[in-house]
Amino acid sequence: MKVLLVHNSYQLPGGEDVVYKRERDLLVSRGDEVVEYLRSNKEIEQYSLVQHLKLAPGVIWSSESRRDFSQLLRRTKPDVVHVHNTFMVISPSIYSACREQQVPVVQTLHNYRLLCPQGSFIRNGKPCHDCASSLGHSILHGCYRGSRVKTATVATMIAAHRALGTYSELVDRYIALTEFSRSTFVAGGLDPAKITVKPNFVDPDPGERANDGSYALFVGRIEPEKGLRTLLAAWRQLPERIPLRLAGTGPLAEELNVAAKELGTQVQYVGQVPLDQLMKLMGGARFLIFPSELYENFPLTLAEAYACGVPVIASELGAMKEIVKHESTGLLFRPGDADDLAAKVWHAWTNRERMRQLGRQARKEYESKYTADLNYRSLRRIYEGVLKSDARPTADTRDDKEAVLV
Repeated sequence: MKVLLVHNSYQLPGGEDVVYKRERDLLVSRGDEVVEYLRSNKEIEQYSLVQHLKLAPGVIWSSESRRDFSQLLRRTKPDVVHVHNTFMVISPSIYSACREQQVPVVQTLHNYRLLCPQGSFIRNGKPCHDCASSLGHSILHGCYRGSRVKTATVATMIAAHRALGTYSELVDRYIALTEFSRSTFVAGGLDPAKITVKPNFVDPDPGERANDGSYALFVGRIEPEKGLRTLLAAWRQLPERIPLRLAGTGPLAEELNVAAKELGTQVQYVGQVPLDQLMKLMGGARFLIFPSELYENFPLTLAEAYACGVPVIASELGAMKEIVKHESTGLLFRPGDADDLAAKVWHAWTNRERMRQLGRQARKEYESKYTADLNYRSLRRIYEGVLKSDARPTADTRDDKEAVLV
């Protein structure tokens, strides 16, 4: 099968970029022919003044992307197009090119940007659903990068393509990463019949850890929404200092580094580490702590912990509540509650045999849900499903849509 993959990477690499690369490599390793259409938001750093002036309308509809992508479709003739991200350089303009040339489209819903300009349903550190009633709320609060102007651009993109039927008519199959994500998008108006749940996966398999682990571990973006301040507050309450390693980078990195030094030598901030070293770090942990105050979508870190046989202590919120099974593959605590987190950490640390049991269950969860082989079979079924669907109506809607959006 020939698959054309579409991905617009971010200026700061994140989980979406990792998932894209893993799925690309998975398809190639199984013998599928892969064509890539890749752009990066780093391109914006090199834009001229004129290009910057065109950026906002280009986010909504990029004639350049549509032209280039249409030519790529004609040249490569893929069986299916799989979109991972079009924000912000590519834009949703490419979907109509796929319909024009009768190529089915699959899209992975890595974040919530089809419903929320900020992409994560959070405002002022708390879950927010105001945009369910009106996208104007996001503009009022400047939810995207703290800017009303930038938020207005993203909100206009969402509203325009809802009105044009881009999301409802031009995508044949959506991939949600969890049932929580699927239900959120259904509540937001997507056709439930078009959404299939397929989680992320871990490859290569790191193998189950050989010991109980000698420290607690946090891995993730170092930012307020990830619950770092709640984690640090919990550590200050523990009866005695439990060894803690913190890995990642982000805007709170300096604050975290200072706090780690204040907490003593048992707490170490190791910064950003390469994947191979990260998996070794994971294998040495007694448990992973994931205190995020976001809904999340499907944190790769959770599946990676399971692959190592490491249980997880996570906030009881959104996707975490679904992925982490309380008293089976880990423990759940009340989001943002440092007292509850401290109690769960102390219980886990002082009950080593129980953590062994949860770790074994975590490894079984990985083997039954998150391996590369299982993921490929699911992905292949999705592709074959859209290829078997009734033929899509031909329509070159480029001219009228460009008239509306440019």
